[in-house]
Amino acid sequence: MAKPLSNTVDKGAANRGALVSDFTRQLVPILPLLVLIVVFLIWPIVNVAIMAFEDNYGNFTFDNFVVASQGVYAQAFGNSISLGIYSALLASIPGAVFAYIIESRGSEFLKRIINSATSVLANSGGVPLAFMFIAAFGAEGSATVLLKAIGLDIYAGGFTLFSYWGLVLVYCFFQIPIMVLVFSPAVQALRREWTEAARSLGASKWQYWRHVGFPLLFPSFSASFLLLFASAFSAYATARAMTVGTIALVPLMIGTLIDGNVIVDQFNLGKALAIGMVLVTALAMVPYLLIQRRVARWQK
Repeated sequence: MAKPLSNTVDKGAANRGALVSDFTRQLVPILPLLVLIVVFLIWPIVNVAIMAFEDNYGNFTFDNFVVASQGVYAQAFGNSISLGIYSALLASIPGAVFAYIIESRGSEFLKRIINSATSVLANSGGVPLAFMFIAAFGAEGSATVLLKAIGLDIYAGGFTLFSYWGLVLVYCFFQIPIMVLVFSPAVQALRREWTEAARSLGASKWQYWRHVGFPLLFPSFSASFLLLFASAFSAYATARAMTVGTIALVPLMIGTLIDGNVIVDQFNLGKALAIGMVLVTALAMVPYLLIQRRVARWQK
C-alpha cells in the first residue's frame, strides 16, 4: 500500500530542517573565525591581486609583472628562494635528529622542557633575534671574542654576520626549533612493536630503518622541509634588521616599495611582487598540506 504523499513530504521537510539545523550549529561557533579569515586574509589577497594588474590610472596591464620578473627583482626572488632552501636544509637535518633523540631517549620531564623551549625559540625573530646574534657573533660579540681566545677567528676567512650566509645562520636559530616541533609527532608515531616485529623476523637495525623507519618518516620530513622553506622565504623583520636592505630579498623589496620608494608610473609594482610571493609560498604549502594529510593516516 502506497504511503500518503503528505507523509513523504513532511518527512522530507523534516530531514532538510534537521540538516539545516545541524549545519547552523556547526557554523555558528566558527563564524567569528570565518569573518577574521575573510577580512584579514582573503579580502587583502584579492585586493592586492586586483591592484597588481592595474597601472597608476587603474587601467589593466601586465607591466607590473614584467618588471617584477626582471633585473634586481628577479635576483631578489632567486635570493629569497635559495635562502629558504639552504636554511631549511641546514635546519631540517639536525632538527630531525634532535627530535628523534628527544622522543626516543628523553624522559617525559625532558620532553616537556624541550617542548616549551622550542615553542619559545620557534617564535623568536625580528629585531630581538638580530640583536642577540650581533651581541654574540658580531665582530666584537661575546661569542666571537671567546672563540678568538681559543684560537678560532670566524671572521678570518671573510665571513660576516651581515652577509647572505650570516642570514642563513640566523634563520637556523628559529628554523631548528620549528623542525623539532613539527617532526616530533612523526617520531612519536613510530611504534615499538614495529621494531620488535622486524627483529623477530631477522632484520637488522639498518634493515629496519631502510625498509620501515625511513620510508615512514620521509613524508613527514618532506612536509616539514616545505614548511621551513615557506617560513624562511617569507621572513621580513629579521632580514631587515640584519641586512638593512643590502641583500636583494623579495620581502625587503616589497617593504621598500610600501614605504614610498616607488618607481615612477609603477606604484603597484609591490603588489605584483606580493602576488609572486603568494604563488611561491602556495607551491610550498599545498604539497605540505597534502603530504600531512596522507601522513596523518598512519600516525593515528
